[in-house]
Amino acid sequence: MEMNPIAIELNEIIENGNPDVFDMLSAVGKNLFFPKGILSQSAEAKEKAHKFNATIGMATEKGNTMFLPSIMAMLNDITPTEALTYAPSFGILPLREVWKEEIYRKNPSLKGKDISLPVTCNAITHALSVVSDMLVDPGDVILLPDKMWGNYNLIFGVRKGAVIRNYTFLDPNGGFNMNAFKTAVEKAAKERKKIIVILNFPNNPTGYTISSKEAKGIADILENIAKAGTHVVAFMDDAYFGLFYEDGAMKESMFALLMDRNPNLLAVKLDGATKENFAWGLRVGFVTYGCPVKGESRLFYDALEKKTAGAIRGSISNASHLSQELILKSLQSDACLAEKHEKFEIMRDRAEEVKRVLSNTKYADAWDVYPFNSGYFMCLKLKTVHAEPLRVHLLNKYGVGLIALGKTDLRVAFSCLEKEDTEALFDTVLKGVEDLSK
Repeated sequence: MEMNPIAIELNEIIENGNPDVFDMLSAVGKNLFFPKGILSQSAEAKEKAHKFNATIGMATEKGNTMFLPSIMAMLNDITPTEALTYAPSFGILPLREVWKEEIYRKNPSLKGKDISLPVTCNAITHALSVVSDMLVDPGDVILLPDKMWGNYNLIFGVRKGAVIRNYTFLDPNGGFNMNAFKTAVEKAAKERKKIIVILNFPNNPTGYTISSKEAKGIADILENIAKAGTHVVAFMDDAYFGLFYEDGAMKESMFALLMDRNPNLLAVKLDGATKENFAWGLRVGFVTYGCPVKGESRLFYDALEKKTAGAIRGSISNASHLSQELILKSLQSDACLAEKHEKFEIMRDRAEEVKRVLSNTKYADAWDVYPFNSGYFMCLKLKTVHAEPLRVHLLNKYGVGLIALGKTDLRVAFSCLEKEDTEALFDTVLKGVEDLSK
């Protein structure tokens, strides 16, 4: 298929700004573009068609958005235009601008550095799928820890045909396993022109976030690989960003450490309002790019944003306008930060209670506790029984639902566990272990 002229133009802009990033684009990514066609004609008509505008595939009534009163009756302080009309494939501009401001606020070391304007997706799962269109070819190697979110297999392995390689996430002595990560990165770099790394902190399923020292170690490893000539794409899955409960956990995204390290290292931040703003079902997420750029960075990032919006246009067309308006209005409210802090404190109290309960030696023979300091989850490493039989037994006999991961690991979501129920839960898990050990 002949490449679209708009895609060619975008490719030239990207190659001029950073030829290494252009090389990192997948075959699909190189061909992606944001179509002009009906969308651009409708935009022109919106601006100039003062008499009649019969361009867009929506219905109007007396000059306003047509709506069903039974739908709008459920919405307060939201107009039909805000709730029911199509959003741009890029996302609504005010939300994108506010989210970019939020990224700078939450990552102070980004001050003075240029990053792209976030593109709005249907939450982070969709964001991952969109950037896989942009940057992942069949056969590409993706490095992930052995403690990982299972959906990566579907997104990258099944849908894109990428090769997922795992390294041991946690060091036996505690903390991130820097040696395992370094070995895996260096091995892949020797074999491939491009490697892709997914960094997920707070980690799902363990709830572990790296320290600032560990973060610097990871960044140094990736920078050295990039300097040596291997293209490095770093996806930051920041789904649980901000939920850091201990001083030892790094409070900024790895995106801030990586985005200006080397022209051969592209940092891609994937975040959203789902967990950060406790709005899971609204499905609002973002893709943001950062790397060194020659010349006008705005032109370069604009080209990447257009390709990203093209991937969205070619899949879901656009994320929900209503969801975006709700998140925007919440972020612009004076109460938002205080509301988030109140929920954060509840989550931190739960995490601290889990640690207090599990410090009891009565559990010592049944399991070890993987380190955790953030996020929604923590994991037990079972010593005497397998995880899946225990999960089923707990569910059937005691009505307790947990997640089994592999042979030994049991994931507990303390995010949905009331503080006062913590000890009763783990006592029940212990009883289940004892039942199966008889």
